Amino acid sequence: MEEEAGEAPELDRSTAPRDFHFYPLDLYDSEDRMPIFQEESSRMRREAHVEMTSEPRGAAKGRSQRHFEGEVDELVRLYGLEDDHELGDAFVDRNMPRIEVSEYPPYVMTRGEPAGEQRDWRLTEAAAEAEDLGFGGWGSEGQCQDLREAYRYTHGRASEEYECYVIPEEEDEEEAADVFCVTCKTPVRALEKAFEEHKEHEVTPLSKALESAKDEIHKNMYRLEKQIIEMENFASHLEEVFITVEENFGRQEQNFESHYNEILETLAQKYEEKIHTLGEKKKEKLEALYGQLVSCGENLDTCKELMETIEEMCHEEKVDFIKDAVAMADRLRRFLETKTDVDISTQPALEDQSLDFSDVEQLLGSINTIPVPSAPVINPQAPNSATGSSVRVCWSLYSDDTVESYQLSYRPVRDSSPGKDQAEFTITVKETYCLVINLVPNTQYEFWVTAQNKAGVSSASECAVYMTAPSPPIIKSKEIRSCEEAALICWESGNLNPVDSYTVELIQAETPGSSGVTESVVGIPTCEALVQLQPQQTYTISVRALNVGGPSARSEPATVHTAGSCFRLNQHTCHPWLTISEDGLTAVRSVRTTSTREPPPRSTRFSRCVAVMGNLIPVRGRHYWEVEVDEHLDYTVGVAFEDVPKQEDLGTNSLSWCMRHTWASPRHKYEFLHNKMTPDIRITVSPRKIGILLDYENSKLSFFNVDIAQHLYTFSCQLDRFVHPCFSLEKPGCLKIHNGISMPKHVTFY
Repeated sequence: MEEEAGEAPELDRSTAPRDFHFYPLDLYDSEDRMPIFQEESSRMRREAHVEMTSEPRGAAKGRSQRHFEGEVDELVRLYGLEDDHELGDAFVDRNMPRIEVSEYPPYVMTRGEPAGEQRDWRLTEAAAEAEDLGFGGWGSEGQCQDLREAYRYTHGRASEEYECYVIPEEEDEEEAADVFCVTCKTPVRALEKAFEEHKEHEVTPLSKALESAKDEIHKNMYRLEKQIIEMENFASHLEEVFITVEENFGRQEQNFESHYNEILETLAQKYEEKIHTLGEKKKEKLEALYGQLVSCGENLDTCKELMETIEEMCHEEKVDFIKDAVAMADRLRRFLETKTDVDISTQPALEDQSLDFSDVEQLLGSINTIPVPSAPVINPQAPNSATGSSVRVCWSLYSDDTVESYQLSYRPVRDSSPGKDQAEFTITVKETYCLVINLVPNTQYEFWVTAQNKAGVSSASECAVYMTAPSPPIIKSKEIRSCEEAALICWESGNLNPVDSYTVELIQAETPGSSGVTESVVGIPTCEALVQLQPQQTYTISVRALNVGGPSARSEPATVHTAGSCFRLNQHTCHPWLTISEDGLTAVRSVRTTSTREPPPRSTRFSRCVAVMGNLIPVRGRHYWEVEVDEHLDYTVGVAFEDVPKQEDLGTNSLSWCMRHTWASPRHKYEFLHNKMTPDIRITVSPRKIGILLDYENSKLSFFNVDIAQHLYTFSCQLDRFVHPCFSLEKPGCLKIHNGISMPKHVTFY
């Protein structure tokens, strides 16, 4: 029994011995205590009686407290609550200040009292705590809770129904600010607005103030970024000027040295004076430029530091952010209001260094301090260096030449040869590159360049041919054909001259988070492309043209839905008596009242059979479309090869498979024709909408009555090539095609 009692807290109701009965334990030893603890109960009652009669009141208080704690600890161990997190904290901190229990003796129940009243508050709470922890069979839910509360009371916690225990009140946390004072520019609480110094101030919701501050910060950041770009460009230009000045003075030094070495004996003293003067001027200009460069760098560092500070502020809490945003806005405003000097303090142009040497005037008269530049070398066109209306032309120069400016000339090239009679244009620039604008798209231009300084103009460079980018292609939206897995895109070049290739760009509308091109098909040599797509999706498609100058702008986009096969009627195959609607989905045969002159027959146009073919996408798989007809109309629908004889009726040869309807009141006749043969089939319900399923994989062609989901007939075909839908009207009337639709469920079984 001792082993079973020791393991009892770890057993559930199903594993406890059947003859083991649990009775709730009274902390103050009621007379109905469990019989299994009779000796212990008697001993504890005697000890409690002796302690209460023999000890002073103070000692009795301590003894009562320790005795009460001991019993609670015993119950905790008995109910297996040592691992409870809430009680565990109390076990660890034994040095916490305790609130003493009442000095009055415990109340002892007698046998004569009702059984329901023989448990005081401590017993009920202890049992509730045990049941709450899931000890089935070891007390009720209320008893385990009572045990938990009793343990709390022994360690300084009390219930509100006992006045001898005081529950310390927690200090109220500081209420967070919920409005923003516009006058003081600081977050405040709404209570302060009503009663304190912000009563007369203008306030706004904190969220609105936060958005306003963010907008202001974003505006300043935009201005700051713009200023950073301007400063970086200015710094880059300043560096170029700095290098140019240094190179020019270096070249001049070399020029003086090479020429004056010949008369060194007579000009030694004056040579040193001249070099010294040049050095001073060089130093003066370089120091001025260097100072500007350092100042520009400091401004850039300040801008970048402000940007980093603002980015750190954006990750702060709302209140901290709004506090820092005010100071940062003021700092940004002051910085942006500071005027930055962007004027170059000195120019790279050389000053006229006149030489007044009377004793050697004859020798110096033959010396040119700056020689005429050599002819520049124009560079070949770089990839992607052009747009439809502009091109970037670059050239290089010999390092020993001093140049003040360049003259770039150009003219268009016609018929693959330079046009001698074409108008020429000239641009003067300082740099070794130039962006030429207002040009014609997809056109070749011939460029050449000259360099000049005070000594004169160089000879012209060799000519180089540059080409502008093409114009955007024009997508033929009405000729787009698609199915669930692909789309055939057609377009016009839009350029007089040929282009190198085309690129098709796809944007899938249903792609989460997509904001740009999701797929590109490059290197297309012709003006059409078969693009593989995903089923049941919507795509926005655009086309670019490419040549050596670069890509064109995007064409006007076209939208493709891959819900089903989509095609239009081909006007080039249409019989003259048929009229095709603008959307290409309706064929009409009108009543002919007068004879009209028919166009001459062509191999692609039906001449005997009043028919027309559709442009189905050349993709193997399953294609489905529907044809809306009048039940009193004579018509033929089906498929045929492209080279089907146009002088024969559909279904009368081996190149077409058709369903024909003939109406002679009150009889409807339906035939499924191939090579003039038809099966014996009776159709009782005349279809108003006919579904046609073309299955390349299984070489089948099926017809359905869409309104009642009825299968009419299926051909077994030899589809070694692609076929096209065909439609014929034997009498005046019209038929309408429905395509680009999903395949109905009853069709998928065939």
